[in-house]
Amino acid sequence: MPEVTAAAVSPAATAPAATAPVTAPRRGRRVALTTARVVLALFFGFSAVAKITAHESAVESFDRMGWSSGAMYVIGGLEMAGAVALLIPLLAGVAAMAFAGLLAGASIVQLTLLDPPNAVMPALLIVVVVLIARDRGERTAELFALLRGRTGARRDGQ
Repeated sequence: MPEVTAAAVSPAATAPAATAPVTAPRRGRRVALTTARVVLALFFGFSAVAKITAHESAVESFDRMGWSSGAMYVIGGLEMAGAVALLIPLLAGVAAMAFAGLLAGASIVQLTLLDPPNAVMPALLIVVVVLIARDRGERTAELFALLRGRTGARRDGQ
């Protein structure tokens, strides 16, 4: 049996590479999810503009639900903030998590107050935003670490 020397098996040779090359399937997934982020940002951006500008279709929907115009403006503002955040890599994961909650509410509203068959669309979009949130998990952790660092610095300074 050949003898293995320390030089032959270095820690670098046995440890996984810290920056492994991106494989084709992983790259394809990343491209698909980045495309989904941009498309969703556009979708939510247009939806937000309709609410913020009180487009007649948005006003009609909120009237059918029995909700005030204030709720329409708040939801439109949240959609616009989320749409912009989806385009910022550091914020995309948090935006996707927030959209999961917003879409869950939209699905419930469709089921109970509006048109039940249309509840499928927000439910399907939840799957997409969860995949985006999962893909951006490292950046979300980075964001929370930055926020904890700043919060900790303020506590130390007081």
